[in-house]
Amino acid sequence: MVKPLEGLLVLEFSQYLSGPSAALRLADMGARVIKIEKPGQGDGNRKLSLGLEIDGDSLLFHTTNRNKESYAVDLKDPGALTKIKTLIGKADVLVENFRPGVMKKLGLDYDSVRKFNPGLVYARVTGYGDVGPWQEKPGQDLLVQALSGLTWLNGNADQPPTPFGLAVADMVAGAHLVQGIMACLVRRGKDGQGGLVEVSLLESILDFQFEVLTQYLNDGGNLPQRGAVNSAHAYLGAPYGIYPTQDGFIALAMGSLITLAHLLDCPSLLAYRDPDDWRVKRDEIKTILGNHLMKKTTQEWLSILEPADYWCSAVFNWDDLIHHEAFSVLHMVQEVTSSQGVRFKTLRCPIRVDGEVLNNQRGAPRLGEHTALLEEEFALQRQ
Repeated sequence: MVKPLEGLLVLEFSQYLSGPSAALRLADMGARVIKIEKPGQGDGNRKLSLGLEIDGDSLLFHTTNRNKESYAVDLKDPGALTKIKTLIGKADVLVENFRPGVMKKLGLDYDSVRKFNPGLVYARVTGYGDVGPWQEKPGQDLLVQALSGLTWLNGNADQPPTPFGLAVADMVAGAHLVQGIMACLVRRGKDGQGGLVEVSLLESILDFQFEVLTQYLNDGGNLPQRGAVNSAHAYLGAPYGIYPTQDGFIALAMGSLITLAHLLDCPSLLAYRDPDDWRVKRDEIKTILGNHLMKKTTQEWLSILEPADYWCSAVFNWDDLIHHEAFSVLHMVQEVTSSQGVRFKTLRCPIRVDGEVLNNQRGAPRLGEHTALLEEEFALQRQ
């Protein structure tokens, strides 16, 4: 299939996760992505290892940089900077996630480059924006989670602030950046003009909390109160949560507590007929429910609740998930081959276009792998 972004040239001046994940999604949808890297060092994610490496680079780097080309260049060198400006003049999209002011010092900020490429869509990720007392703080995911209030939504009331176990701020910001890029590309198709797209990790993670933050803003400034028992949402009442069973865990979503009492044959729950009690007295309700659910296995409870269309689920680990038919039919795993011929498994793009999944088996590039080829293709040697 012809992918929707084929023919577009993207220059990526970014590292770690937010910018590279945005450029990855553009590459998945067919864009040509050239990653601009510092010679001898490159994207910091090349060395941020969780214990697995491929071709001398972290597996983390490979997960977010497949199907890209690497151009190694010292941006502080005037001659190299001239080459980069030539590339920018031919690009459709530029993605960068440097600290505020870095690209301006190089003369590569939006106001500078739009003068010679007015059709460019220039996309920036910062940690906290360009103004305010935090603009120079490190734009690191855990720090943003901590400052945004997000960590007070996870875990039980007696637990300390609990972060997500993954870089959620980076990933959400990357997704928001892609949304802005696509919107500007649509606008460019109408009037030929590019545009500046800006997101910050902080703004993205605040938007991620839009439901509960809206509650706070309209509730007299009352802070969310995590439940003391099986808390899964700071504002939702019982039975919402995950409970241990005789052999595992079961997740219960929103639903009538009275209906649940009858289905589970738990008469103690019938004392809480007022729906307001399900929120106000959620801890005592969840204690009763939790003790009752320990009497049978997860599958035994599911066999009762699912036929009644009560919203529930088993709680899987990744091993459970990948061996289940519901996962296998999605064909989410693809095999990617590195430039040195090493094969590894990763996830594909989650988007389908015209019923087709967007696979691409070309792995991430070695640092500077395409420098010579790109200089020849774009006649950069003569710069």
